[in-house]
Amino acid sequence: MIAKSNPTFGLTSSGLPSAPARFVTGLALSLLACFSGIAGAQSYPSRPVKLVVPFAPGGTTDIIARVVSQGISPHLGQPMIVENKAGGGGVVGANETAKTTPDGYSLGVATVSTTAANPAINPKIPYNVLTDFTPIINIAATPNVIAVHPSFPARNYAEFVAALKKAPGRYSYASSGTGGIGHLQMELFKSLSGTFVLHIPYRGAGPALNDTVAGQVPVIFDNLPSALPFIKDGRLIPIVVAAPNRLPVLPNVPTFKEIGLEPVNRMAYYGIYGPKGLPAEVVEKVHGAVLKTVQDPAIRKRIEDTGSIVIANKPEEFAAQIKAELMVYQDVVARQKLALD
Repeated sequence: MIAKSNPTFGLTSSGLPSAPARFVTGLALSLLACFSGIAGAQSYPSRPVKLVVPFAPGGTTDIIARVVSQGISPHLGQPMIVENKAGGGGVVGANETAKTTPDGYSLGVATVSTTAANPAINPKIPYNVLTDFTPIINIAATPNVIAVHPSFPARNYAEFVAALKKAPGRYSYASSGTGGIGHLQMELFKSLSGTFVLHIPYRGAGPALNDTVAGQVPVIFDNLPSALPFIKDGRLIPIVVAAPNRLPVLPNVPTFKEIGLEPVNRMAYYGIYGPKGLPAEVVEKVHGAVLKTVQDPAIRKRIEDTGSIVIANKPEEFAAQIKAELMVYQDVVARQKLALD
């Protein structure tokens, strides 16, 4: 007797899949999921990536972000589009990054203001620096500078302090915003130097610089890259810098350490991070793309020409750096009893 072929091969008499069929089906589904995951990782990004700058155009954060974004496309595989979201000393833009979908299509620029200075002084910050972000890479570190309008009656640090002490409260200074690094470092400077200058916060370094250069505000505490062009053409006078050593571009300007105020002698950083839960393959892809971008001699020169130092560290190193900087500014706020205006 010849057995008839069974058109329902793999099914039991009840019409359900047999054990071998279930095994094959399960294996096929597992392989499909695996291949889909690999394909998803390989396809990122499949559309442009947004990079949120938490300050207005024209400041150092914006400068560094645009230099990198303009050169990253060949390495990332898609354009990186810079979008400025100013407000709250960087809090508005940072909070957008913290709350966005963790798919890698909206990232942010991490600064000392948004990840250390502002969270240290602002108890109502809407995000947790240590748990709401995925650090990817610290692009560069930059010196900070106190500079004055040429009408200010000082051309060096000694004259600057003398003028402030002679007329407490007469002068004001501009910063990128309340709770930003410029605000917090200048307030620390004031408490350590025994001086008083009125704080005028702006929605970013760009607007703050514009008013200082125009003479509407006589003093500014700013990141060097955004202030340097105005210093070079004589529209701002540098007084003192926060840097490890005197800078080649400003050889006659002392560091805060030289004048005896080492706690103020801290540089700023500009990195890229995303929201918590960012997939590892996204972190790896963005990190690698930024790393290749800053290794380009032309891009590196553009960053270094601003007075910045290229860092390009690993994600875990950047995470540790953010945590350490936050602790420093929390200590500063506690010791100096600083509070929001």
